[in-house]
Amino acid sequence: MNRFLFALSLLLCFNQISPQTGHSIFEFDYAQFGYDSVSNYMEFYYSFNQNRLTPVMKENKKFLEGVLEINITDSLSGKVILNKEWKIEHPVLDSADQISKDLVGVLGFNLPDGKYKLIVGGRNNQKETEKFSTEYITVHHFYDSAVSLSDIQLATNILQDSPNQNSLFYKNSLEVTPAPTAVFGINKPVVFYYSEIYNLNKIESGHTLKEIQTLFNSKGKLLSKKIKLLPKGLSSKVEMGSVVINKYPTDTYTLVLSVIDSVGNFGISSSKKFFIYNPDVVAEKDSSSGGNYASLSSEFGAMSEEELDDIWEKSKYEATTQDIKSFPKITGVDGKRQFLYNFWNRIDKDESKHEKVILRDYLKRIEDSNQRFGTLSKKGWKTDRGRVFMLYGEPSEIERFPNQMNTKPYEIWHYNDIEGGVIFVFADLSGFSDYMLVHSTMRGELRDDNWQDRITQL
Repeated sequence: MNRFLFALSLLLCFNQISPQTGHSIFEFDYAQFGYDSVSNYMEFYYSFNQNRLTPVMKENKKFLEGVLEINITDSLSGKVILNKEWKIEHPVLDSADQISKDLVGVLGFNLPDGKYKLIVGGRNNQKETEKFSTEYITVHHFYDSAVSLSDIQLATNILQDSPNQNSLFYKNSLEVTPAPTAVFGINKPVVFYYSEIYNLNKIESGHTLKEIQTLFNSKGKLLSKKIKLLPKGLSSKVEMGSVVINKYPTDTYTLVLSVIDSVGNFGISSSKKFFIYNPDVVAEKDSSSGGNYASLSSEFGAMSEEELDDIWEKSKYEATTQDIKSFPKITGVDGKRQFLYNFWNRIDKDESKHEKVILRDYLKRIEDSNQRFGTLSKKGWKTDRGRVFMLYGEPSEIERFPNQMNTKPYEIWHYNDIEGGVIFVFADLSGFSDYMLVHSTMRGELRDDNWQDRITQL
């Protein structure tokens, strides 16, 4: 996909508006896609309601004019990254055209990793009618050492193998017409979506990735689920599809795309909300609730109950006594999904941690632990070295003593950035390469100042 810094991409096209958006002059949406190892490509999709724009005369022709404004500020430094406005105009063909159509377009540019405040707005040329929105976003590049998934772009249509390569909606052989209003229904009975998956060639041998597409209503009820296997060996892959929504009642819905590696206990997801306006479809009475949207839209949303139990078993090193007592009392996949979502959200926000612990990194450490510290009778993450590695990460330094004359094999791990510097001492007391923790200077860990006596061989 050709992407250029601050490359403005404007294209006016037409989409029928629904009664839900007919009163708003301006709507916008955005999505992040991979660009390089330090930045993402941001696409902004906008829509002007022609009925709210003021016609002007130019060379005996009537035009509609709207003004698009975007301000992007670095949230940490306060530096203004972009502060610009664009004039959008379109000739008026007739009054019906003015009333029944939207002016839809897209612009895009690169943003480096960071946290940003966005102010996006649209108005008519006389500033009589305007609408501005503020968003806070985090940019973290997708081209990483692990499989990653872009945002979801909603679309009113996706034309495959499009011959119109000059269209500014053209990317990766597709012509993707954006849906900034995110409203579907009577005149838009199909929701199209576009996404990108990166680093598929980083998947380990013997592992299989599956993509899961799920759809939920506003109560969190699962309405549809599709699963397919993803190919290996590709650096990236485009994912596009559609959902027929003409039988769904008026409501807010959430589309979730997940990529799951069950063998590696790895999962990522991306979600997008949209609105369906189908006044002729009668909603079924349903008193049940499928849970919280946040958990459904996370990596836990596509996991089975067995996978959730397995994740919890591996999460216990981060758990409190109350957590360990609470989880066995939970019945059903929805409750376990919500518990794990709340648990890991709390862990990630815990400022007392030595470093930020997020689920993806934690599960990667489990995989590394199994490879580095596993024994004939025990998986690596269940060993003492595996536990310390998962909780505190890679040591600053490791001293290894595998063949000392008068001691059993032992290792000393140094963590220079924790509590002013701490050590962990592990020894192979059994002779089966299962190194046990015999001493540590870190608060809360096993301390035995006479640990050398335990490892001495007479």
